Amino acid sequence: MKKYELALETEKDFFGTKMFRIRALISFSSVKKGDLGGYIEKEANLAQVYGNAWVYGNAWVYGNAQVYGNAQVYGNAQVYGNAWVYGNAKVFAIHQIKSVTNLRWSFTSLPKGIQIGCLFFSFKDWKEKYLEIGKKQGISEELATEYFRLMEVVRRIQRIEAKEYKVGKK
Repeated sequence: MKKYELALETEKDFFGTKMFRIRALISFSSVKKGDLGGYIEKEANLAQVYGNAWVYGNAWVYGNAQVYGNAQVYGNAQVYGNAWVYGNAKVFAIHQIKSVTNLRWSFTSLPKGIQIGCLFFSFKDWKEKYLEIGKKQGISEELATEYFRLMEVVRRIQRIEAKEYKVGKK
């Protein structure tokens, strides 16, 4: 039995792709018949989120990514590529997190440190050991230095944005 349909009247253009909200055809779990869900391009996209998983808010799941189990993706988070989010994982995006991808490693500046790929460092450790860390990862001193400078810029942007956000909220 089919659970969802595309609500054709909700068509929206997202970066050149026609997307439609899904509408529940039957009631199940906490979903009621007629409830509108997130935007998808085609019904085949529904297979990416399953089990007890939830994707809500402005979150996006696309590409070959999968979200399942009791996982939650919300806020302005984006899960894409070949990523898997499962178990009791929670993925969310908040104002203070900035990521730089499309490099050899992804760099994420978090409120209490820096994540490089799947490794986490405090800011103090990163600043003191970035050359050593780079050497262990097989990159040159020049490249490690540029990665360090890049994260310094990202951190400055975060501080400026945080300041402007607080001023704008008053």
